Amino acid sequence: MKQRGFSLVELMITMVLGLLISGAIVQVMVSNQVTERLNRAIASAQEGGRFFIGRMRNDLMMAGLYDPNSPNLSRIVDIVDESAFLKNRPVILPGDFINRPALGSEQGINGASDTLVVAFQGARDCRGYKLGYAQNEEFFVVNEYYLDGDQLKCRGFDGRVLRGQRIAVGNNGDAAFTLLDEVQSFQVLYGIADHQVSNDFSGKPVTYVTADQLPAQRIRNAGIVAIRIAVLVKGDGEVLIEPTPTFKLLNEDPITPTEKRLFKKFESTISLRNVKNHMRSRKI
Repeated sequence: MKQRGFSLVELMITMVLGLLISGAIVQVMVSNQVTERLNRAIASAQEGGRFFIGRMRNDLMMAGLYDPNSPNLSRIVDIVDESAFLKNRPVILPGDFINRPALGSEQGINGASDTLVVAFQGARDCRGYKLGYAQNEEFFVVNEYYLDGDQLKCRGFDGRVLRGQRIAVGNNGDAAFTLLDEVQSFQVLYGIADHQVSNDFSGKPVTYVTADQLPAQRIRNAGIVAIRIAVLVKGDGEVLIEPTPTFKLLNEDPITPTEKRLFKKFESTISLRNVKNHMRSRKI
């Protein structure tokens, strides 16, 4: 029996079809890899941003809290004086403490990230440290939040040490803990309630200002009743987004990232209920 193989034309057609199918398979694989990287970047940014906003909301809602009647409050200092000092300084400014005069909320220069420092009566600082107090004792907590490179960090202090009323015990401001990695920018605005402007004592913010405007507001006896925070988070891995998106965080100029990464903006406004209640009770 006579046998014949494939002709040259048939072989060429088979090769072309094979190349087309292989190319399609490669394209699907590449597309799947790109989609997987994008999904991973979105998931990491969402997880990090939501965690940070939730954590900051819990921390900042305590700002301005001071209860002299609390049975757990450490009474090694004059609590009447401490109450007045803290309630008038829910947000700490540079110069408030003699032992660390540079510590305070600051406005970043030319779009740089801001620094936020708040105070309240609590059992632990933002790192979970007791700073030498007993297990259930509450004290004058001061927490600082700032961006170091691309890490958003916090560190805590004993306000009594900062005021020169107590010797530092334990990790009093020595170590900073990282709250969130891969952060491009951290911005803060402060909601001001001023009865001279609003003609009421409801504690509603009439304007939002930056940290460098807070000293003038304090002189006017206006209260900081809300804090608005914004953070720009990077997703994991390299992802090419075209066209490159632009982000505007609060009052700052728009940011156009240069890295081939996925970026996501998170914003939240936290009401300082303790300050509002203080203002309403005193009608200031």
